[in-house]
Amino acid sequence: MIRFALVIACVVPLTLALLPLQLLALRYGWRIQRTIPQLYHRIVCRLIGVRIRQVGRRDGHGPVLILSNHVSWLDICVISALTPVAFVAKSEVASWPLFGALAKLQRTIFIDRQARHRTGEATAEIGARLADGDAVVLFAEGTSSDGSRVLPFRSALVGAVHHALGDDAQAAIGVQPMAVTYTGFGGLPIGRELRERVAWYGDADLIPHFVGLLSAGAIDVTVSWGEPIPAATGRKAITRDAESSVRRMCEAARRAGMQGALAPRPETAAAPQSEPQFEPA
Repeated sequence: MIRFALVIACVVPLTLALLPLQLLALRYGWRIQRTIPQLYHRIVCRLIGVRIRQVGRRDGHGPVLILSNHVSWLDICVISALTPVAFVAKSEVASWPLFGALAKLQRTIFIDRQARHRTGEATAEIGARLADGDAVVLFAEGTSSDGSRVLPFRSALVGAVHHALGDDAQAAIGVQPMAVTYTGFGGLPIGRELRERVAWYGDADLIPHFVGLLSAGAIDVTVSWGEPIPAATGRKAITRDAESSVRRMCEAARRAGMQGALAPRPETAAAPQSEPQFEPA
């Protein structure tokens, strides 16, 4: 609990300091509305103790629909720390205390899957954001998982976004798979038991999970970028190819995480890092 209190003691002033600037940026349409959340989440990851290993790169700096798996609320911080993005979230998130307000400040697009007319409005907004040059993250499983497997990707929302873009816009907008894989927790490689400490899914209560994760210390995560998929491809093919790519990348990250845990300590056999890393100071 001491670590949790220290993290909160740093995060609260940080939030209060950046809040007025982000509100002004949203009000007047300043471009820094995209980069302020990135700075915020990068600092938050450092404070929590999240160490990010990035494999591959986002394709260019133009508009892209990113299709990712989803394990935890921490995914938001991890992905945002790497690149300016907007997220697609279920409509209930907007009403959550604190987290809903932070999601709105990050320009999250809320979608009500129970009301078809509202789904149409949301997908139109996603299309408009992409056409405006944004990178939009869609958690294509439709929910979060326990992190030990990738759930089937849902093609319906991908298809709705695909339709909202129109034929002309599709040629200029990319689709890129991305995998988020947690590989270490508290200095130990993540197996099924420890994965439960990081994953937030099902009926798990948010606040106890939030407190536990912020109290944990070092958390290792690999973010892998797959090969871009042409947006003009059919929605089922896009969904199928993205799901296969994310499955492969998650499995590769888990294997690499286990091999790294079994490798000799740096003082006995130090090896150069072949992939860029983002780690706490």
